[in-house]
Amino acid sequence: MEFEHVLFAFALTLFAGLSTGIGSSLAFFAKKTNTKLLSISLGFSAGVMIYVSFAELFSQARETLIEELGEKTGNLYTVIAFFLGMLLIALIDKLIPSFENPHEMRRIEEIEELTELEKANEADLIKQKKLMKMGIVSALAIAIHNFPEGLATFSAALKDPTLGVSIAVAIAIHNIPEGIAVSIPLYYATGKKLKSFILSFLSGLAEPIGAIIGYFLLMPFLNDTVFGFLFSFVAGIMVFISLDELLPSAEKYGEHHLSIYGLIAGMAIMAISLLLFI
Repeated sequence: MEFEHVLFAFALTLFAGLSTGIGSSLAFFAKKTNTKLLSISLGFSAGVMIYVSFAELFSQARETLIEELGEKTGNLYTVIAFFLGMLLIALIDKLIPSFENPHEMRRIEEIEELTELEKANEADLIKQKKLMKMGIVSALAIAIHNFPEGLATFSAALKDPTLGVSIAVAIAIHNIPEGIAVSIPLYYATGKKLKSFILSFLSGLAEPIGAIIGYFLLMPFLNDTVFGFLFSFVAGIMVFISLDELLPSAEKYGEHHLSIYGLIAGMAIMAISLLLFI
């Protein structure tokens, strides 16, 4: 595999991961959450992920595995990989407490509320220690969540650069509100906006790190069968993220219809782009 191809896949993963910094910027420099825009954007991201997962990743995985392993075994492995991807994200969400979970969406306005809370508890040393512990747990939660997302972006771009771009954009959009959600508990723990912004921004590095680790672990075994299994696995991850995180969050931020309009737009644009470029 050409080095330029690997480098491009890594660059896409880095772009998707560091987009958490956009959310962090919004959390500290915007005065109000643009709920309508976030609702549409999250719905759009979900539409892209769901369409890509079923129209491209799952179908390609099935075709590849059937060709390599036979119809019965290929179908079985495709389904197993798909639900294993879902199971991985479900377990991560289950094991991480909701407040520290970066997939629990928050609003920019909470910064002001936390500032007042911090002042009220400024002299409470025990409280400060608990908040710092919360910040550490939050940072670990971010890394755990972003690892499989980084692997998803990287593996898709490695196999098909055009498809990788679409997935990278969808994950980048979904990382923006995640950046807001990450910044708030970090600020809650440290009381410092700049430090919280930097930590939140750097947390996105977990995605390219996950991609690198995944690549070196899989590199000796990369072949059509592994790529087929990986594609179905990634499809399961993205469908779960869309159904469990993106769509519920889109409705939480805005009107129900806005999230559905965004969903349909994401699917339509993805369908058109695949017809034109793949």
